[in-house]
Amino acid sequence: MLKGKNIVLGVTGGIAAYKSCYLVRELKKAGAAVKVVMTDAATKFVSPLTFSTLSENEVAVDLWNRDQSTSSEIGTRHIDLAQWANLLLIAPASAHTAAKLTYGLADNLLTVIALAARCPLVLAPTMDADMFLNDTTQRNLAVLRERGVFVIPPVEGEHASGLVGPGRLPEIEVIVRFVDDVLDRTYEDFRSVSVLVTAGPTFEPIDPVRYIGNRSSGKMGFSLARAAAQRGATVTLVTGPVHLETPRHVRRVNVETAQQMHNAVVKEAPSVDVVVMAAAVADYAPAEPAPAKIKKETGKLEAIRLINTIDILKSLGEKKKKSTTLVGFALETENELDNARGKLQAKNADMIVLNSLNDEGAGFESETNVVTILTRDGKTERLPRQPKLDVANAILDRVRAMR
Repeated sequence: MLKGKNIVLGVTGGIAAYKSCYLVRELKKAGAAVKVVMTDAATKFVSPLTFSTLSENEVAVDLWNRDQSTSSEIGTRHIDLAQWANLLLIAPASAHTAAKLTYGLADNLLTVIALAARCPLVLAPTMDADMFLNDTTQRNLAVLRERGVFVIPPVEGEHASGLVGPGRLPEIEVIVRFVDDVLDRTYEDFRSVSVLVTAGPTFEPIDPVRYIGNRSSGKMGFSLARAAAQRGATVTLVTGPVHLETPRHVRRVNVETAQQMHNAVVKEAPSVDVVVMAAAVADYAPAEPAPAKIKKETGKLEAIRLINTIDILKSLGEKKKKSTTLVGFALETENELDNARGKLQAKNADMIVLNSLNDEGAGFESETNVVTILTRDGKTERLPRQPKLDVANAILDRVRAMR
């Protein structure tokens, strides 16, 4: 997958910066074109001339591009490099740079490119063991992973400081293989496709304090949004109340109730190519939410009159254009396949993804999922248990085949 690909290699300050010289050589040997971007700190360890010679391209350090001869080129280098790259690899990635990326700080050329690039972002965090194991560093890397950044695990060993532990840059061939795998998984077959994904639960208020909800974590929907964005789609994510980081290059719309989700989806759906309804929308809502907290002494919570919430998937199916692919989810505990087939027909969907609470490692809050995919042509396909991001890509593979 590296042959003919454009790789922007970011090099940050650290003793491991010299190893990036070998990384440039191996990436080029695999057929990639490489352009190097260095932080100012990185230039203290390796000369830009070294990287320029190895990459056969000018090395970029200055955000303002002062060396260019025309004023129209000043200040646009970050956009040019961001658009040129098929992948942005930062190796070594210092703790400082990882922290900047976590909080969206863009005070040098490399971090500005990272914010502007729509391509996959790969980090190889490299630092002393104590810095790597620090809670703040671990939290920053966890946030970046949740957003869809690929993080190459560092290896253990002796550091320049004499400390022994994790934080060393992996062997060059390991990094090259990791990059090749990422490019293999993030082919841009959805680049011209717009996708709307719903995720999470909805909360239907009983009063300002209490609500009717469910245990949906939103992880499946967020995985779908992340996978679609990684494959080049323009993605809008309408989500109920969850505590998850927004995937890179995904536009997020937060809602709380089923009615709010319906309003947001109906607004967005007419302009998209694919709609994936992965949210666990509440089926019922209190008919008359109390304006103030209901006191325990009143006994009013003994009976709450419920009404049906609006059926979002059905309303989308009734208005669906021929060019739109509509995917629904079904969570069942009995008569699973029959119920899913019935939903497929009743909602005028193109695909139903069946979840079962009877499957180990599936359903709410799990990091993995086991699903059965049913399509309008009568096909039924059960997928094995796997991480939700892999399930998301499998669903998108089948959506792509239908279009």
